[in-house]
Amino acid sequence: MAQKFMLAAEPRADAGKGASRRLRRTGKVPGILYGGGKPPMSVLFDGNQLMHNAEQEAFFSSILDVTFQGEHLQVIAKDAQVHPARRQIMHLDLQRVLATEKIRMTVPLHFLNEANAKGVKEQGGVIQHLMTEVDILCLPKDLPEFLTLDIIELELNKNLHLSDIKLPQGVEIPALVGGPDSDRPVVSIHVVREEVEEPVATAALAEGAAPAEGDAPAEGAAAPPAAPGAKPAAGAAAAKPAAGAAGAPAKDAGKEAKPKK
Repeated sequence: MAQKFMLAAEPRADAGKGASRRLRRTGKVPGILYGGGKPPMSVLFDGNQLMHNAEQEAFFSSILDVTFQGEHLQVIAKDAQVHPARRQIMHLDLQRVLATEKIRMTVPLHFLNEANAKGVKEQGGVIQHLMTEVDILCLPKDLPEFLTLDIIELELNKNLHLSDIKLPQGVEIPALVGGPDSDRPVVSIHVVREEVEEPVATAALAEGAAPAEGDAPAEGAAAPPAAPGAKPAAGAAAAKPAAGAAGAPAKDAGKEAKPKK
């Protein structure tokens, strides 16, 4: 049984951002009422009543009953501005509907038998929802709260499309008018592929790893001691003595001292 939603709307005299902020501080929500062959009107709603209704999924896909200045109106919610951080509706757009005119709405799409789908239960796949809402066209009396799609026979690496949705009488999907190219996929089942990291050679990353044979030692590092009796490497430069080291030859050493006369 379809849910019924009722709202009370009041006329709003002040317009502008400043006036809207003042209304919200008093617990009211500004909005607009348009369509149905009548001029648009600025209205306001009780914030608590509106939020209580808007928390139901069907609120945005149902015909709403609105009382305004003693008149009962049938409307649909066309847009709602929601506060990014708080549980609060900032503004609501309502459109009047006529019983003889088709309306275009976006309704939720519910998937049936997900856990028992063949591609999941028998083939180990994972479901991927490519769409969760569908645009439809119908008369107000034929408006469904949601559409359903049974995926129990969906196999691995297969898709179901818009054309696979069973529509209630009087409901159509405008996108399908464009032909096969507009028949978008709605849900699929696929295998999750895990990425395997390549093993890293720990020896190459180990701190202080010994250099390979024939490699020169790092700059500033002490050379390994030579084996007893081993000759120095060819072309190796002799180490310079430290400044002032003992045993260093004096300047002009090797010259004979001249005898005194």
